[in-house]
Amino acid sequence: MPDAAASAPPQTTWAGQAPAFSPLYQQIKGLVLQSLQAGDWKPGEVIPSELELAARYKVSQGTVRKAVDELAAENLLVRRQGRGTFVATHAEQHVQYRFLRLQPDQGTVDSEGPAQRDFVDCKRQRASAEVARLLGLRPGDPVLQARRLLRYGGVPTILEDIWLPGGPFKGLTVERLSQYHGPMYALFEAEFGVRMVRADEKIRAVLPDEAQATLLDVSAGTPLLSVERIAYTYNDAPMELRRGLYRTDTHHYRNQLS
Repeated sequence: MPDAAASAPPQTTWAGQAPAFSPLYQQIKGLVLQSLQAGDWKPGEVIPSELELAARYKVSQGTVRKAVDELAAENLLVRRQGRGTFVATHAEQHVQYRFLRLQPDQGTVDSEGPAQRDFVDCKRQRASAEVARLLGLRPGDPVLQARRLLRYGGVPTILEDIWLPGGPFKGLTVERLSQYHGPMYALFEAEFGVRMVRADEKIRAVLPDEAQATLLDVSAGTPLLSVERIAYTYNDAPMELRRGLYRTDTHHYRNQLS
């Protein structure tokens, strides 16, 4: 007797492609990700209902729900009771501090208020071999490099060097960065269509050089926390290299493990 699964016609997705050998909800998750990456639904916009997605992909509502649950757990979608499911955005208050791990010793990030941000430098240049490797570019490709100082309560606390690939951020200037009062990642997604969905960080203790010590108003022998971050958009495409120096005399690095 022939195998029933072998004799059954392969199920096709709405895009007309035969599914790979992976759980069906993972295939649906991949199709939703494709739509997010293509910009079919913008950050902050509601996506079609589970029933609509189930009809589009020709699967059960339960399969769609499981796919959406995973995307919500990964902070790519946000469920709102009675309103639907929305594309997550860095402009939302509860998302703004998602990648910020430096917490005040007294109070909370919310009670401390937003940092005063000053861009010390911002220029277009050619990517060094190291920057190119970390951003998936070729040495010599155009990048935007910015240096930013963040003050809390008037005290310089974080000094960041930021590299962005020139292509996706064409037209970004220090004036635009300085004038935008929301989170930098919200600016990236609103004006350049680049949404940071995850980040990897490396942390070590370092001593500042003379210029860094001057900007942070510390002595050259003051130990600082060095945090190197690579932020990624969809499909694990690196879109930002950020190297920050953190003062920890009034703040600490906090990471919740689960």
